Amino acid sequence: MFRGRFEISIDGKGRINVPSKLREHLTDKYDERLVITNFDNCLLAYPFVEWSALEQKFLKMSILKKEHKAFLRFFMSGATECALDKQGRILIPPVLRDYAALGKDVVVTGMLNKFEIWGKERWDEEHAVVSKLNFEEMSDVLSEMGI
Repeated sequence: MFRGRFEISIDGKGRINVPSKLREHLTDKYDERLVITNFDNCLLAYPFVEWSALEQKFLKMSILKKEHKAFLRFFMSGATECALDKQGRILIPPVLRDYAALGKDVVVTGMLNKFEIWGKERWDEEHAVVSKLNFEEMSDVLSEMGI
């Protein structure tokens, strides 16, 4: 599973080093291919096999529903396949860097079967909001999930 939070830098060509703990899991359990897309003010990076499973679910969505169509247009239009280079880096296309407001400082967070890539300022804002949530109020929902 992908887990943890890592603060890294993006280079002048738009590449990031995938943190070694995440890279080890990627190469041990999957292969070196990722699909990166835009969502929720950050980028999502899926191992190719996880992305393929997600696409199969998307195929079951009705494009006659405007919400489904809008979501698919947004989510799929940003999807870009990339692979780790020999130094463990991935190149993030300019359009995705712009969407996620990636500057020099980047935060990568493990999210079980994928990881997120955040611009540091956006991450700090998101983390400030999330850290103020009342998890006690969510305990019923969490317990229904078996947590």
